[in-house]
Amino acid sequence: HAAVVPAGPRSYTTGTMTDRFDCFYCRDSLHGKKYVKKEDKHCCVRCFDKLCANTCAECRRPIGADSKELHHKNRYWHDDCFRCAKCYKPLASEPFSTKDDKILCGKCSSREDSPRCHGCYKHVLPGSQNVEYKHNVWHEDCFTCFQCKQPIRSQSFLTKGDDIYCSPCHEKKFAKHCVHCKQAITTGGISYQDQPWHAECFVCLTCKKPLAGQRFTSHEDQVYCVDCYKTSVAKKCSGCQNPITGFGRGTNVVTYEGSSWHDYCFNCKKCSLSLANKRFVIHSDNIYCPDCAKKL
Repeated sequence: HAAVVPAGPRSYTTGTMTDRFDCFYCRDSLHGKKYVKKEDKHCCVRCFDKLCANTCAECRRPIGADSKELHHKNRYWHDDCFRCAKCYKPLASEPFSTKDDKILCGKCSSREDSPRCHGCYKHVLPGSQNVEYKHNVWHEDCFTCFQCKQPIRSQSFLTKGDDIYCSPCHEKKFAKHCVHCKQAITTGGISYQDQPWHAECFVCLTCKKPLAGQRFTSHEDQVYCVDCYKTSVAKKCSGCQNPITGFGRGTNVVTYEGSSWHDYCFNCKKCSLSLANKRFVIHSDNIYCPDCAKKL
């Protein structure tokens, strides 16, 4: 804070003297009269007010000999004119500071130097509760969720563009929702057939074994692990009686009148000729090539 200096007493009254004692300007005798001494020159009050008085930096009027004068850095004020440029609080006996030639009280000076809230654009005063994020400052109550308008305070938050959201609102508005449980997927998750799933929801329908990162198959919009598909869902080969899973060597399947075969099991009963993609004859639930069928 700067200091203001009172000018001190400037007028005097002379006693009765026999020597001549005149005003420097008008030459009137100063004996028995009030006078002012300035720069080693004695002058009457009238000449001082007219010719020598300093001009008040606030009201722009002369500071007369009978007025209390204050000065700071080569500027002068009437005692009553020395006040805060913002709130007009008298500062003759108060701490103050200057900014851009303006006199400010401590409170207004703090406000002038403080940043503005990114929400309400008012000053964020030192010591007040505030939030700083990406070089911007908010009053604590102004740092609110874009969606629900509630203050974030100590909650976690997320952003979308320049907007700030509390976690529940961000989850509700932007998070993907699991196709199975319909709840938001906040972390991780998997995608199957372009649809999002929680990893813990993507499980075998029969044994509930998690299928993320495992081999699985689907049947009628349900997913199964390989073992459960073999035992519970897959059709049995009419040739070897093992499940037709569609995995590995059993990828190709032959079907006929409701029965199915691995392609490598679809052979002539008599000569073992592979009949996949060839003509065949069914006799007594067995498969024969045309030549062997003629010999039956």
